[in-house]
Amino acid sequence: MKLFIDTANLDDIRDIAAWGILDGCTTNPSLAAREGRDFAELIAEICGVVDGPVSAEVVAEDAEGMLAEARLLAQIHDNVVVKVPIGVEGLKATRVLSDEGIRTNVTLIFSVTQAFMAAKAGATYVSPFVGRVDDIGGSGAGLVADIVEVFDTYAYDTEVLAASIRHIQHMVDCLRVGAHVATIPPAIFSKMLIHPQTDIGMAGFMADWANVEGGGNVVEVVQRFLDARKG
Repeated sequence: MKLFIDTANLDDIRDIAAWGILDGCTTNPSLAAREGRDFAELIAEICGVVDGPVSAEVVAEDAEGMLAEARLLAQIHDNVVVKVPIGVEGLKATRVLSDEGIRTNVTLIFSVTQAFMAAKAGATYVSPFVGRVDDIGGSGAGLVADIVEVFDTYAYDTEVLAASIRHIQHMVDCLRVGAHVATIPPAIFSKMLIHPQTDIGMAGFMADWANVEGGGNVVEVVQRFLDARKG
């Protein structure tokens, strides 16, 4: 599974990118508004940090307006993927953009048929909203599983990008059902690494290391050994 970060905050993006596991980034108008920055400059800076797809969303409500915005967004950086809402106008825009070689992320997916229509229109990614489906009594992970199955059955190249990830179990479920991508908030990245038994184990190792003969700073210990061997 590819891991995208769902934020427009550059500090968070730089932090997670430094871990060496980040494959891309998704933004939306709400996330961008929180930063109080010029939108185009912000997207360009994110693309300079993230070595992978960066979703930038259109805000026009008609296909003609979406296309005008999308063509300009795509010129900001080669990493830009244009985020388009599902719907008749979104499908029209996605078809044209696909034909023009501009990658798209069709968002606000809440059903298998919506995802299917987006794939038919040539979407690069579809974004089912896992958490929001759960909020209305459905199964977000089940929706992801159904979309993956349909795309596999009909050999669509469109990737399933699980969005609206709220907690660790969402991640586990999406991993198990074969989501191609998950886009997650910065806090979830940290939580994916945390387990109390890991902390207990590390504390034990460090306590035991204090009793190792010649112990101390590992760099100093090994360097002394190497220097002695050279001598």
